[in-house]
Amino acid sequence: MTKPDEVILVDENDNQIGISEKIKAHLGGKLHRAFSIFIFNASGQMLLQKRAKGKYHSGGLWSNACCSHPNPGENTEAAAHRRLNEELGFDCPLVEVYQFVYQAKLDGGLSEHEYDHVLIGSYDAEPRVNPSEVDDWKWIDPASLREDMQRNPANYTYWLRVSLDDVLAKLRNGKAN
Repeated sequence: MTKPDEVILVDENDNQIGISEKIKAHLGGKLHRAFSIFIFNASGQMLLQKRAKGKYHSGGLWSNACCSHPNPGENTEAAAHRRLNEELGFDCPLVEVYQFVYQAKLDGGLSEHEYDHVLIGSYDAEPRVNPSEVDDWKWIDPASLREDMQRNPANYTYWLRVSLDDVLAKLRNGKAN
């Protein structure tokens, strides 16, 4: 029998306070550690993935390159590299640029309450997507993305909508170098 996916429960300062099955944390809205990876190419375009429809939440929505949770006992950066490879079939250097906490009601009675570590990387080839994780992908100019998110917010994940402006500001201010 396989062990259920687990997440690291944290306090408002990202100190570990426990471990929970991932689905129970999302059903109960428990604050847990997560990460969001934003990948840009040399032309300044951002890599988006369309989450697989079969995902337990937010399936079929466009999102940043990769989002997930570290496993208990795994540091956030190692988890980010692992998931980037598992979902998109590549790895690249990543720089953590900031963290934020958010809460959101999701489909299926689930909710997010995450202490999210935001990492930025650079990559210029095509990803080799894992079809159980990703239905589609594209490179997009951030200005075009911002315009489409304003017109069609329901096509995008909540965490992408609330973090994009901060990520772009960090890039403009040189915080991702």
